[in-house]
Amino acid sequence: MMRVDGRRLDEMRPVTIQRHYIKHAEGSVLVAAGDTRVICTASVEARQPRFMREQRIRQKGWVTAEYSMLPRSTSERMQREATRGGPSGRTQEIQRLIGRSLRAAVDLYALEELTVWVDCDVIQADGGTRTAAITGAFIALWDACKELVRKKRIKTFPVADNIAATSVGIINGQAMLDLCYQEDSTADVDMNIVMTGTGKFIEIQGTAEEKPFSRDDYDRLLELAVGGIQQLVRLQNRMMLEDLDEACSGDA
Repeated sequence: MMRVDGRRLDEMRPVTIQRHYIKHAEGSVLVAAGDTRVICTASVEARQPRFMREQRIRQKGWVTAEYSMLPRSTSERMQREATRGGPSGRTQEIQRLIGRSLRAAVDLYALEELTVWVDCDVIQADGGTRTAAITGAFIALWDACKELVRKKRIKTFPVADNIAATSVGIINGQAMLDLCYQEDSTADVDMNIVMTGTGKFIEIQGTAEEKPFSRDDYDRLLELAVGGIQQLVRLQNRMMLEDLDEACSGDA
C-alpha cells in the first residue's frame, strides 16, 4: 500500500531539531516532523509552583508545560484560545501529557526549588503536533538544565533519560508509523506513544474510531512505535554528543 506522501508503512517523516532558536530562552528548539513545525522553549522560574508552596514541599523543583497552536498553523484560521476564554479541553490534555512526559526523565529534587516552564507553540500543523512537541521539548529542557548547571544554580544535572514520542495508526487494515494529518484524519485506529530512551513506556494513548482493534493489531502498532522512537532517541543523542565534542574542544 502506498502512503499519501510515498513513505513505507514503517517509515518516519524527516525529523530535524534546530537548537537555540529563541534568543532569550534558557533552552529552545524548532522541531520539524514532515510539514509539522513546533517551537519549544524552556524557561526557568526561581520559585516553586503554588501547589508546592501551599503544601510546603521543600527542596524540590517542578517541570510543567503549555501548548498552543497559532491561528494559521492549520488550513483555515483558528481563533486564539485566549479570546475564547481559555484553553480547550484538547489543549489542557496535551499540556498535561507534555508535562508528565518530561517529568518522567527528571530528578525533581536536583532542580531544588526551581520551576522549568516548557512552552510548545505549533506554527504549522500536519499531524503529530503533540508527539513532535514532546520530542523537541526534551532537547529544550536538556539545554535549559545544562545552563542551570553551568551557572551553578543547581549542583547536579537533573535529566536522567531521553524522552521521545511518535504516532501510529491503522488505515484500511494497514499499520502505519508517524501519521500525517491526512492519514490521521481517516485512521481506523490512532495512537500516540511516549517512551524513554531506555525503552520504558510513559504513555500510550490509543483510540478505535469505528470498530475495536485486536491484541495483534496493538502489538503491531507498538512494535512500529518502538522502532520510530528509537530513531528519534538516536537523533537526540547525536545532538547531545555535540555538547561533549564542544566541551572536549574547549578543554583542548
